[in-house]
Amino acid sequence: MKKWIINSADQPDEAMKAAAIRRQLELTKPPGALGRLEDIAVELSAMQGRLNPSAKNVQIAVFAGDHGVACEGVSAFPQVVTVEMVKNFIRGGAAISVMARELGAGLTVVNAGTVNEEPFGQPVVDRPIAAGTHNLVDESAMAESQCVQALDLGKDIIDGFPEDTEIVIGGEMGIANTTSATALGVAFGAGTASELVGPGTGLDHEGVELKRKVIERALSRFNNAHSVAQPLVILYELGGFEIAALVGYFIRAAQQRLAILVDGFIASAAALAACRINPSVRQWMIFAHSSPEPGHRLVLEALHASPLVSLGMRLGEGSGSAVAVTLLRSACALQNGMATFAEAGVSDALSDSISDS
Repeated sequence: MKKWIINSADQPDEAMKAAAIRRQLELTKPPGALGRLEDIAVELSAMQGRLNPSAKNVQIAVFAGDHGVACEGVSAFPQVVTVEMVKNFIRGGAAISVMARELGAGLTVVNAGTVNEEPFGQPVVDRPIAAGTHNLVDESAMAESQCVQALDLGKDIIDGFPEDTEIVIGGEMGIANTTSATALGVAFGAGTASELVGPGTGLDHEGVELKRKVIERALSRFNNAHSVAQPLVILYELGGFEIAALVGYFIRAAQQRLAILVDGFIASAAALAACRINPSVRQWMIFAHSSPEPGHRLVLEALHASPLVSLGMRLGEGSGSAVAVTLLRSACALQNGMATFAEAGVSDALSDSISDS
């Protein structure tokens, strides 16, 4: 394992967190009246080390990769869709492309290992580890060296972002990646295959049952090979190139003191892997939304995470996180722009009454 992966991220600024909490108590509102928006602003103040936090400068990276396990019939769509969606991202037609424009956010699209044999060319970052992973039912999804390559890829994307970046979002695209994410969730202790497995791209009941059996076969192979496995081993045995790249992306973002807005099921599985490899990463994560994919709730529970919204979104790509950016911006605007009781000239008696309500 490369040393950078396990280097601890700094703690968010506890003194600034305390100052932000005091400011929230001084604003012209009853304490807690803005609910989670107050918590978000306080978290961002601690992460950014300033009383006036910001969510203006957002960078989004979408990692694409294909999975050998797709040959088991675990997806409602063929692998060619991964390649076509990468093209859609850069043409601007995908949901995350629309949201990036709406937010004024940077969007980086990364080929981490699709089945496409030809480079996509600019503006795609072409860094394929291989033309998709192996079938995790029969063998390790990737070699350890390939996993390290993918982790480094995620790190390099973070290191290439502008210095004024404040919020990062990691998205993914890869046919059959819910199968990989489910296997990872089980291996990391979030629940059983029966509890985590879901329809992914739209499987019917029979398709979900087939998917469960495929995942259990993969886990049986894995467990027979490893009585005890380190987190990195779990990642390269059961993960995908885009998932491993997201793990490196999350770890490096935390090391760079960047707020991480975590997306749906696949991204959360990557977040769980990142936190198992490097526990200091967790304190830099904000969880955007709750997906209807059954495994997402259990992975969030394993991370002790409370997502900001539940909108029934299950697209991936970072789209749920992109929608949640507006909440972060609202939280910052309220903490930064509201008057204190003193500034508003509210009488001491009234301010005391409001504060006690």
